[in-house]
Parts: sequence; structure tokens; C-alpha cells
Amino acid sequence: MTQAPTLPFSKIRLAKGLAFLSGEMPFSDDGSIPDGIAAQTALVLQRIGATLGTAGLTLDDVVQVAVHLVDGGDFAAFNAEYRKHFSDPLPVRTTVVASLLAPGARLEVTVTAAQRD
Repeated sequence: MTQAPTLPFSKIRLAKGLAFLSGEMPFSDDGSIPDGIAAQTALVLQRIGATLGTAGLTLDDVVQVAVHLVDGGDFAAFNAEYRKHFSDPLPVRTTVVASLLAPGARLEVTVTAAQRD
């Protein structure tokens, strides 16, 4: 497999007690994208959890989520899968419908998490 080119942004940045993550898209380790919004949502949130783990954080530390969906018709199925990954109190969230740069990707998600004291 060819290594992806270095892109001009950080995957995670820590500042003043917060962890800011770049948008995560549903790419498997082999570069493929699973079919369906539920599988893509699960993969994206798993990848976000792994990135947070590099800073000693988990999805429970997420305070804000921004979601870009390709199709507003995916909203209910996205929510059903999303709810499996977060517990109360739920993060605040913004969801918009937008086109994405990766063919086949149904969503992109970015989060902000609060570091533990």
C-alpha cells in the first residue's frame, strides 16, 4: 500500500485543557470505505476514540461534535449509531448536510474534548 501524502494539518492539537481533532472520515486502515452510514459512523467514532486515546482521552471526554452528512436522509440511521458511542451528558453537536471530497464517504466528524484535571 502506498503511504498517503502528508497533509497540511495536525490530527490532534492540545491547548489550554482542550483537545481539538481534525475531521475524521470513514477510511479503513487499507484505505477502503465501508458501505452504509451505520458502518461508516461506527468506524469514524472508533478512529476518533483511538486518536483521543493518544492524549489519554476517550469519547466520554468529548464536549462538542461537528458532523457533515452527505445525505440528510442518513440522519436517523446516523443518530442511532452515534447514540451507541456516547453516554450522558451528551456532547453539544452541530449537524449539516454538505458534499465531501472523498467519493463514497457519507460523513465527516470532528470533535473537541476536554482534558481531565
